[in-house]
Amino acid sequence: MRAIVILCLFLLPAPASAKALAVITSFPSRMTEAYAELWAKVRPASQIRVLHKNTVAAIDEIARGNERRFDIFMVSSPEAFELLAQKGAFAPERVCGDGPTSVEPFALSSVGWTRRTDSELFMPGEWNDLLRAPYQGKIAMARPARSGSTHIMIEHLLQIRGWDEGWSYILSLASNLSTLTARSFGVPDGVAQRRFEIGLTLDFLAQSKSDVLEFRYGRPVMLTAARIGILANGKSPEAACDFVNMVLSPEGQRLLLRPEIARIPIVSDARKEAPALPDRVQDALRLEWISYDSSVSARRYWAVNTLFDIMITESLAERKSLWARVRALEGQVDPAALASIRADLTSAVTVEPPLIATPNAGDGLRTTHLTGMSQAQRRVLEGWRSANASFLQRAHKRLLELESLAN
Repeated sequence: MRAIVILCLFLLPAPASAKALAVITSFPSRMTEAYAELWAKVRPASQIRVLHKNTVAAIDEIARGNERRFDIFMVSSPEAFELLAQKGAFAPERVCGDGPTSVEPFALSSVGWTRRTDSELFMPGEWNDLLRAPYQGKIAMARPARSGSTHIMIEHLLQIRGWDEGWSYILSLASNLSTLTARSFGVPDGVAQRRFEIGLTLDFLAQSKSDVLEFRYGRPVMLTAARIGILANGKSPEAACDFVNMVLSPEGQRLLLRPEIARIPIVSDARKEAPALPDRVQDALRLEWISYDSSVSARRYWAVNTLFDIMITESLAERKSLWARVRALEGQVDPAALASIRADLTSAVTVEPPLIATPNAGDGLRTTHLTGMSQAQRRVLEGWRSANASFLQRAHKRLLELESLAN
């Protein structure tokens, strides 16, 4: 029986007699279809059913108890596995005996930006280039609360630059945003369709459209590993072990090299068959002095997503307007006065260290409307929202004074 992939927003029940492998993933259909075809060769008598969800919704689905009994969890987000491990969501480590463990890395990726190959806009060379005036209103990204890929990007900036400087950069970047997309796929798709000029994204999302898009890695490159996990209460643990074995096999790793998938295999032998990797990626593979800390990201997952939504998503139009007014005054007023306003616009809400990890906010998995928020989370959120409004109101007041002087 040929493997069947169901690409939809819900999982259809399999016949009682069928032992179908059930997979929940954030990966695009072009990737899951490739593995379904390989599965049909490895286990021709077994069906495979796939539910596609964004990472945050997939975390919530499993954290609530995996009621639909998925066997396999596959996403790019390392912190997703940290969070779900805390909930005991995965099978015992040696569930496959001498085979793979219950959670295995299988592909590498990193963050950067993309533009159309025929774009006349200068391709940014470094992260700081993205803050320049020519990119005003031309950059798109997804919300980290809806996209595991964007959450990785935000954490990349916070971990490399530090908490305060990282948020300062992100808030500066907001001045040049065009929009926040609902899904990570919407960023490269929007660039390809000329809805915006520059898209912040993971490498493979852009490189799978290499016929129309080019991608640039930010520096330094911090590689993160996509993982595959066997869930604790799945229906087909034996088939799940076979599936993980297949993904890690030479043939499974070679699938990642297909142009429409464009992932970096975790197995070094498979990488030797890949086209030449960019120098920045090769440096990151050789040098292990900088690595993505998924445990840190997991501890502050709710806090980072919530702060981004409060400081940027909810006030993007206002923040962009304030930044445009600052730029309009450049060369007309005292630079020190504008520097003071920029400080307001790049100052993140002050968060006490214990609240970064949100110990009073439950288990940190309440990330969407599907699970709601605890009372402790609501109190923290309102305090952060009030502090953010104060920064913006102060910047607005100071701008009015300078605009009056300039006129």
